[in-house]
Amino acid sequence: MPLLNSITTPYAEAFLQVADQQGETDLVIDQAKALLTLWQETPSLREALASPVIEVDVKKAVLVKLFSEQLAPSFLNLLKLLTDRQRIGVLDAVLERLLELYREQRQIALATVTSATPLSDEQKAQLSEKVQAVAGTHNVEIQLHVDPSLIGGFIVSLGSQVIDASLSGQVRRLGLELARLG
Repeated sequence: MPLLNSITTPYAEAFLQVADQQGETDLVIDQAKALLTLWQETPSLREALASPVIEVDVKKAVLVKLFSEQLAPSFLNLLKLLTDRQRIGVLDAVLERLLELYREQRQIALATVTSATPLSDEQKAQLSEKVQAVAGTHNVEIQLHVDPSLIGGFIVSLGSQVIDASLSGQVRRLGLELARLG
């Protein structure tokens, strides 16, 4: 187990147990996804809360002010605990581990889809069907990313499987084939 997992797993497991016991697992999982996105998109928040210069009580007051209306009380308690223990800087890793444990517990396959342009609702639905067929289950969570460097098409990662249906991937494969023939 990597070092970061040895730090994050106990927090994630305990929080998932509390959420299960309180019947708010789906709620806190949705909140965890939203908070993870916010955390990754707001470096100033991340840096301020991880700063050793700012007092723990000030950090906790900021967390309460920012999140008391948006997060379940148990979630807010997790944030305070991480702050008390000087672990708030690894909040993203704790939340990612929480989501992994939740998916394992519910047997949900995670697929990452990277497309050249944002997908329409119809494209998302079609892709979801195909990913479910490849995964062999209807329990699939799809994370969408946009990468214009793909030029066109998409790449699907599902566990160790990668399906590269991108234009840049086709160009790369063509170049490799030409180099092999030449």
